[in-house]
Amino acid sequence: MKIAIVEDDINMRKSLEIAMSDYKEFEVVTFKNAVDALKKLDDSFDLVITDINMPKMDGIEFVKELNGRFEVIIMTGNATLTRAIESIHLGVKDFLLKPFDVDALIGAIKREDKIQKVQKSAPKTKKSSSGFLGKSKALSKVLNIADKAAKTDASMLLLGQSGVGKEVFASYIHKNSPRAKKPFVAINMAAIPENLIESELFGFEKGAFTDAVEAKAGQFELANGGTLFLDEIGEMPYGVQAKLLRALQEKEVRRLGSSKSIKIDIRVISATNANLDTKIKEGEFREDLYYRLNTIPLLIPPLRERKDEILSIANAMVEQNCSKYGFDLKTFSKEAESELLDYSWPGNIRELISVVERAVILSETQEIQKDELFLDIRK
Repeated sequence: MKIAIVEDDINMRKSLEIAMSDYKEFEVVTFKNAVDALKKLDDSFDLVITDINMPKMDGIEFVKELNGRFEVIIMTGNATLTRAIESIHLGVKDFLLKPFDVDALIGAIKREDKIQKVQKSAPKTKKSSSGFLGKSKALSKVLNIADKAAKTDASMLLLGQSGVGKEVFASYIHKNSPRAKKPFVAINMAAIPENLIESELFGFEKGAFTDAVEAKAGQFELANGGTLFLDEIGEMPYGVQAKLLRALQEKEVRRLGSSKSIKIDIRVISATNANLDTKIKEGEFREDLYYRLNTIPLLIPPLRERKDEILSIANAMVEQNCSKYGFDLKTFSKEAESELLDYSWPGNIRELISVVERAVILSETQEIQKDELFLDIRK
């Protein structure tokens, strides 16, 4: 396994080199900063271990620049909850606080090494050219619209039931757009307390309110140059909607507690499973904001209308979970496959993922049986 370690502290860097020299199965290459690392990292590397607080480019920006090309472990001696959450959103595998026991780092590396070996040896699930698992007529129709829209900067509103994969589509649109190399930042309106939404979106200055002990950039700033995905947009408080509309119209934001405006260049994709027309009539959603967000609407069909994708997604989830838990690769029995296809999936892809993970964990043989899906209970 070839590992890149990015650490600006020379003593820490040398200590890690010495500690890891005892593990002959690992080839370690060190870099003193993220800028140097970006110049040298290629497909021969399997894992990146990086500090957060570094000159020239910090670890979070570094991970964004990597854009998912490598699995990442972060180490830091000055962590904040915000930084930890942000790193998790970016797909970081482990977050180690300095000073840490070298055994903890080696354990994290070995877990990742095991997962990668299982993934390389396991049979691969066939993907369509779009990168989506499986293919159906309904999916092809939606992807055709997404492909056309991706080439533009037009605002998009993704519609559909909960669990149909709206964030997956938003990420797909971003990755196929001219902004692909810039950040993709996703925020769920329903998951943030109402009194924190404004500060989360627009950021705040130190002292802006009681708990503001340090300045913080908002999601608009973090997404600058890239794409901001606003999930569950129908849950946004009415008062914040006016500020969102202004930010989109003026292409600038102002942190709480600041008189200075910050220019932004982002593409906004929003999503909802709510009926916004009804919310507009009931005075819960601004009509002018709706038209601003809804330049290109994209209705994502439920999983029950995309039957041809069910087994492809289910098999991919089996592979992923067997790798995750260190199991030998499992398969579905014919009866189990029929059960998966006959079920209506009211929770859509999110429910399918949950059902498959549980079946992988609870199945007692290498072949997952119909009754181990527990779909009769759900029916």
